Amino acid sequence: MDNNNNNNQIQNANQNENQNENEMKNLEKKVTKNLIKDYSNLLNGNSFNDFSIFIENKSNPFEIKVHKSILSSRSPFFNESLRQESLSISLNQFNKKEMESILNSISKQDFDKLKQFDFFPNSFLVDIQNKVIQDNQKEIEEKEKEIEEKWKKEVENKEKENQQMKIEIEDKWKKEIENKEKENQQMKIEIEEKLKKEKKEIEEKWKKEVENKNKEIEEKWKKENEDLKEENEKMKPVFDEYEKEFEEIQKKMEPIKKNFPQFSETRIITEEEYVKKLQEWINDNDFFSKMKKGFSAKRDGFNSQNWHKAVDGKGKTLVIIKTKQNFIFGGFTQVGFNGDTGYINDSNAFIFSLRNDKGDRIPAKFTCKEPQYYAINSYLNHGPDFGYYDFRLDSNLQPGYSNFGRSYNLPNGIKEGTDEAKSYLAGSHNSWVVDEVESYFI
Repeated sequence: MDNNNNNNQIQNANQNENQNENEMKNLEKKVTKNLIKDYSNLLNGNSFNDFSIFIENKSNPFEIKVHKSILSSRSPFFNESLRQESLSISLNQFNKKEMESILNSISKQDFDKLKQFDFFPNSFLVDIQNKVIQDNQKEIEEKEKEIEEKWKKEVENKEKENQQMKIEIEDKWKKEIENKEKENQQMKIEIEEKLKKEKKEIEEKWKKEVENKNKEIEEKWKKENEDLKEENEKMKPVFDEYEKEFEEIQKKMEPIKKNFPQFSETRIITEEEYVKKLQEWINDNDFFSKMKKGFSAKRDGFNSQNWHKAVDGKGKTLVIIKTKQNFIFGGFTQVGFNGDTGYINDSNAFIFSLRNDKGDRIPAKFTCKEPQYYAINSYLNHGPDFGYYDFRLDSNLQPGYSNFGRSYNLPNGIKEGTDEAKSYLAGSHNSWVVDEVESYFI
């Protein structure tokens, strides 16, 4: 606010200064014009004449009455000449019009003409002009002083007005702020009361909705519970059957857990006969007695990367697969899998089938054809992969693919490439769903 007032004061002062300069110029013109006019009127007038100039012109002599004071002030020549007690002076070489022009100081030409005569010094015109300029300058200086005083006074008055205005504005501003603060405070109180009221309404509405929702859920739960009881009553025979089957499986598993502890955590092998067959086919008591379950898809995830992390570089590896259709099959390799190494030769590798829909043909073991270049395929984006597509699990260990008989010998009476060969291990050629994959190694 102070900076704005200072800027306004400076701007007003500059405007006043320009206005004063214009006034001084106009005054200078006016004073000069009036002074010349007054001198001319005094020279040409008939009043207060106290001296005569006689022009002794032979053709037209004449007398001009003038004033000593005016002529004395105009030129040192007249000032010196008019100190005498005489009341007149005689001149020649001029006519009346020329002399009047000279005395009235009308034009430069008249003074130039006057300089031709010895009795007037060359400085006559300059003396007269300087006198007028001096008088004008004095008046101008007085006027400047007067204007300056006036300007200073106006500036002081303006500063007082500005100071007063500043005080008034600050008072007004403070008052407005106080009023605004009161309004804001009142508004704040009103808003808080409104919020409290709305909050209370929302809480009551929410409470009512919660009560209704709880009541609705409770009624729904009661109904569902009743329906569930009815459903449980209906399903009780099924559950009893499942429980009976589970108990039977547990009884079957007891000899396995007792005699073959390495299969104590299996979710696939439920028949002791299967274990004995695997032991017979692998024909390696050291491996069979020391092997442990290193991978389970249900435990470690249906992912080929996870499977390779578990089995790569382990050497002898047993793979057992169970489908959702309850087919059980797998393979064994003495060489083992090892990342992205592709097809690997293994003369001791074999594929087996423990359970399928063929009945009298299982359990069965199937050796690799000669040469055994495609015994297994180690590829990170595949899970267990035996033969040249004899069976393979993809990156998520789902779905499965089987073209049994490409690299491994088929059962007697089954030809390679037939639907019977392709569906022998898993019940179908492709897209069969895996329920569990287990891998064992030392």
